[in-house]
Amino acid sequence: MIDLIQKEKLPRHIAIIMDGNGRWAKERNQNRLFGHQQGVLSVQEVVEGCAEVGIEYLTLYAFSTENWKRPQAEVNGLMELLVSTLQSEIEKLHENNIRLDVIGDIESLPAICIKQLDAAKELTKNNTGLTLVLALSYSAKWEIINAIKEIARDTKEGKIKEEDINDDLINQHLSTSHIPNPEFMIRTSGEHRISNFLLYQLAYAELYFTNTHWPDFRKENLFEAILNYQNRERRFGQISEQLKPA
Repeated sequence: MIDLIQKEKLPRHIAIIMDGNGRWAKERNQNRLFGHQQGVLSVQEVVEGCAEVGIEYLTLYAFSTENWKRPQAEVNGLMELLVSTLQSEIEKLHENNIRLDVIGDIESLPAICIKQLDAAKELTKNNTGLTLVLALSYSAKWEIINAIKEIARDTKEGKIKEEDINDDLINQHLSTSHIPNPEFMIRTSGEHRISNFLLYQLAYAELYFTNTHWPDFRKENLFEAILNYQNRERRFGQISEQLKPA
């Protein structure tokens, strides 16, 4: 299937809501944490697949601010899984020229998680291949509120004028200011919503929903999604005739 992908029509940035770990585990009479552990295998597959086809940026919605409300045992297990996965995978990411980045309210994470993330970012900071972005303790509403506060403060201090506020300025105050907005968003496990993920950045993204639970999502599923994207016409508010060369 990878041979069918047109390299000249790839999205630069793919964002993924990795949904269905808990349901996958429940269907197998296992606890939810078992589903999250199996989901790590899908992360490995998708990262490798994106690197193979030439995707520049991949953002994974790993832990939302709302996820803190889950049972404490599951939250603790997820934090431990994050640390152990970073410890076991970071050298492989580095060897494959992959750069790690993180967005979200990072200071709300346990100290050991912050330490591992900082070490992983430092190790891979000069890599030039795929940039893997983990959205951790992330909420689009939290991000937008922070951006508004920063812009309001700068306006009050006279650093910017009201007429300076536009799309570019807002983008500069988002946590993704240093990377392009996603052109393509994938959500697994059959849910059809965005769940407070990159709400501003996904304004013109193509959305793809699959019934496959995240632990079952593999490279072939990724390639199938990319082919679906490549068969779409992205109009950005225009009509088809306007996009055709004169």
